[in-house]
Amino acid sequence: MNKKIDRGQATREHLVAVATGLFTEHGYDGTSIEAVLRTAEVSRGALYHHFPGKDALFTAVLDAVYEQVEADGARAVEGITEPVAALRAACRAWIRITADPVVRQVLLIDAPAVLGWQRWRELDERRTLGKIKAALRFDGRIPAARVDLFAHVLLAGMNEIAMLVARAEDHTSAAAEGEAAAGDLLDRLLGA
Repeated sequence: MNKKIDRGQATREHLVAVATGLFTEHGYDGTSIEAVLRTAEVSRGALYHHFPGKDALFTAVLDAVYEQVEADGARAVEGITEPVAALRAACRAWIRITADPVVRQVLLIDAPAVLGWQRWRELDERRTLGKIKAALRFDGRIPAARVDLFAHVLLAGMNEIAMLVARAEDHTSAAAEGEAAAGDLLDRLLGA
């Protein structure tokens, strides 16, 4: 029984990996279930056993991308004990991460279109907003009554910078400029 479960999990992971590559290269609209099946070399039944359709497969890919972004962000703040310094490092890391083609295409270009802006924002807020609020509360420079508002402003600002990087022709230069702009925004918001 464990071997069957392990094979099923391996198939699911393989499908997500293949779909990640195809969504990154061709976008959500340019990727068909047939292309996933052909590239993954699995049967339609195997795919539909794990995912009821293309949207569910995309959601699994998106979850995997979010997990990777969170892991990269955690590495960026490793060893930083002061919450605002960690917030600064995490924001700069987020902008650097947007230069990754997978993050750009799946998380920043396709996710808002596929999920809808509201659902995409809800996912982003659920994963990020609480951390921003905690850092701002700890810092104490922003009045407690405004922490929630400023956290939303900071999240929106970082995401707008990320969107500009994602849509730029030269992602590397845009990411470097975006990281500098994120640092400037944080300096103005929190002081240098």
